[in-house]
Amino acid sequence: MGATLIEFSLDKRSGVATYMQIVQQVEQAMRLGRLTPGDRLPTAAEVVGRLAINPNTVLRAYRELESRGLVEPRPGLGTFVRRSLARPRDPVLEQRLAAWVREARAAGLGPDDIRALVESALAGGLAGEATA
Repeated sequence: MGATLIEFSLDKRSGVATYMQIVQQVEQAMRLGRLTPGDRLPTAAEVVGRLAINPNTVLRAYRELESRGLVEPRPGLGTFVRRSLARPRDPVLEQRLAAWVREARAAGLGPDDIRALVESALAGGLAGEATA
């Protein structure tokens, strides 16, 4: 077996169902180009061994990904990524974002604070945002 392309982690305090956290992490890895068409996801047994969760939870996540057309099961082989969600990279934007994150950390913000700011910006809740 080759190297594992994705390592799942769970946040029991997030309020997000365990299977949905797996779905979200696969989608994020696909958007970032870490999972590409043809890559095999870890087997349910591998995920259960690492996270100590019910195998049905992993299977539910994989079925959800399949229903979205993102993965396909291949009997006897595993579950494979069908398509990419990655967009062309923008190095300038990535550098600006990295600089902003460094600045936020220097200002004493932690990962949860930074995440909350980004989510608020995405929702249009930050000052300076154009309003209709």
